[in-house]
Amino acid sequence: MNLSREAAWQLLTEWTQSDSLRKHALAVEAALRGYARRFGENEDEWAIVALLHDFDYERYPTLGEHPVKGTEHLRSLGYPQWVTRAILSHAVEVTGVQRESKLEKALYACDEMSGFVTAAALVRPSKSVLDLEASSVIKRMKDKAFARAVPREHLKAGADEIGLPLADHITNVIMSLREQADALGLRGTL
Repeated sequence: MNLSREAAWQLLTEWTQSDSLRKHALAVEAALRGYARRFGENEDEWAIVALLHDFDYERYPTLGEHPVKGTEHLRSLGYPQWVTRAILSHAVEVTGVQRESKLEKALYACDEMSGFVTAAALVRPSKSVLDLEASSVIKRMKDKAFARAVPREHLKAGADEIGLPLADHITNVIMSLREQADALGLRGTL
């Protein structure tokens, strides 16, 4: 199979109608591209995993079906095992697939953090990621009412898994999202 971002994007948009879920995939893609560069890995391959990690969520929103059903479909299309394994590992609690590779750990680290950073940017007066700093995100993490569905322990565990202090990981995600601020709707008034 010839892996391509275009094919991954097409599959994502075929299965996912929600603009917010598509933007989430784009945010995770931006963050994973940043980490691929940092780790000397293939950006395009990591981007494909990012785009597809939640592609089945609208069809199969319950844990146990998501991401299992989606990875079954990916296998039927000929996606390689390292793609499906990475996707399964981001939900280790239900799949049992332990995160081992840099890609798997980075996907886990960037999944919830990308969403949390996006939320933190959107509540700023500027509604922008361009003036967001890690200290503001950390402050929001302490507010249990803010983005209450995001488990704070997952944000911290993700940074630990990639071997970075939390503030450094947050800064890396912010910087990656800044590169795609327009596509993510995070330029705001700046």
